[in-house]
Amino acid sequence: MKTLILGANSAIAKAVAEILAGKGEELYLASRNYEETERFASHLRVKYGVKTYADRFDAMDYDSHGPFFRKVLKEMGEIDRVLIAFGYLGDQERAVRDFSEARRIIEINYLGAVSILTHIVPYMEERGKGTIAAISSVAGDRGRGSNFTYGSAKGALSIYLSGLRNRLYRKGVRVVTIKPGFVATPMTAHLDLPKRLVSKPERVARDIVMAIEKGKDEVYTPGYWRFIMWVIKAIPEPIFKRLNLR
Repeated sequence: MKTLILGANSAIAKAVAEILAGKGEELYLASRNYEETERFASHLRVKYGVKTYADRFDAMDYDSHGPFFRKVLKEMGEIDRVLIAFGYLGDQERAVRDFSEARRIIEINYLGAVSILTHIVPYMEERGKGTIAAISSVAGDRGRGSNFTYGSAKGALSIYLSGLRNRLYRKGVRVVTIKPGFVATPMTAHLDLPKRLVSKPERVARDIVMAIEKGKDEVYTPGYWRFIMWVIKAIPEPIFKRLNLR
């Protein structure tokens, strides 16, 4: 299998790459920080003896996405699976007052994914097989005061992936929506999260790999988040706003 991982320097993406490299898969890793990506790719080559590539990818540099994907295909020959793992939590308080911050959150979490997928999807459609997986979030299931800009972008991504899944199903292409709950990563290190609900990236990575290999439509990770979000979504709005679940 040949897998492209975008946002390859995130804690979750690295954990996924470790699992796939351990299975002998060929990996193309890309992120904004090329030097860190190359070091990690080299680590996987040495540790697992697999073929890896490293490149720079910026979710907000839309004009570069077409040339980037053509380069990936040229170097790898073909792509079996794609994992979109980049994201940006941002500062909600700032985003309320500063459109540049709100725009950055929306562009990285939603528009960046849509942009690169406009190049990946036609390739997958023509090929008639493959898997597209993208990390969304439970934050996209219902708006909360503390992160509604991030949540709205992830919610938009989830809906986009749902429609894409319906479009590509008969073409033989799988689309997997991944919805993690609280994960202990550098992006969430500054947040005061309930410790019992915080998972390690390795746990989430195992669920992601399983979902991709089994061709799942949507996966909450860890699995108990499906029940948690079912309860949260069922709360009537008049009650929900009074609960002030930040």
